[in-house]
Formats: sequence, C-alpha cells, structure tokens
Amino acid sequence: MASEIILIILSFVLVLAGLLGVILPFLPGVGIAWLGMLLFAYATGFSVVTLNIVLIFLGLSVFTFLLDLAAPLLGAKKYKASKFGIFGSFLGFIFGVMLFGPVGILIGPFAGAFLGEYFSGRKPEEAAQSAKGTVIGFLIGSLIKISLILAMLGFLIAALI
Repeated sequence: MASEIILIILSFVLVLAGLLGVILPFLPGVGIAWLGMLLFAYATGFSVVTLNIVLIFLGLSVFTFLLDLAAPLLGAKKYKASKFGIFGSFLGFIFGVMLFGPVGILIGPFAGAFLGEYFSGRKPEEAAQSAKGTVIGFLIGSLIKISLILAMLGFLIAALI
C-alpha cells in the first residue's frame, strides 16, 4: 500500500515535470509526462488507467513529438522563411533560453529567424514576417504539448476520484 502511494505521487511529479519540459529546452516534456501516466497505471494495476489508454497516449505522444519538430517548419514555410531563417530560429531558441530563461523561448526563435533571414539578404520587413511564422509554429506546437500533458493529468486526477 505504501509503495503504491509513493508510485502514484511519483507519477504526478513526472507529469508535472513534463509540463516544465514544455518550457525548458532539452527536456522531453511529453515523454516524461507519459512515463508518469505509465507509472500510475502500473501502480494501480492498470485498473483505472488501462493499458489501452496508456497506448493511446503513447501514440499521441509520438505524434506530438513529430508535430513539435514540424510545427516551426510549417509556420516558417507558410510565412516563406528560408533555411537560414529556420536554422536561425533553432539557434535562437537555444541561446534565447540559455540567456533569458523562459522569456527566451519567444525572444530567441524570433531574433534568430530574423537575423538568419536578414543576413541571407532579405529586407527587414520580409525577415520579420518569416520570423513571425517560425514563432507562430513554435507556439502552436507548445500549445499542443501542453494540451496533451493536461489531458494526461486530467486522466490521473479522474482516476483518483
């Protein structure tokens, strides 16, 4: 009984850490949250959160991972960003978070995409449009990740009630 409670608490900690992973770079938030759900299901004998639910969320997690890679690219493509803008956005994300913390998640990709586009020969107005597209794609991907993790958290909370 005590070990089950510890595993359940740990599962909630993992899901909440997954939410942080949406903000913190290099921390696979959705994957960590899914592990929390799997641990919860195991701790409760797959009685409330069944294996089917765990597998469905695994599929959604993999889809979200792929979408997370594609969303900034799709946003950039919609706003006609070049490969320099996309690469700049990626570098901007890394350096933005390292220099500015969570605020750098928005500032970094925009600045990186803008600089990449600008130095590739685009006018400042065009570079700003491309940078806007990469940020919009990134934000949409982040919103989807947060939604999935909150859905997992909702399943765990509902299972306790």
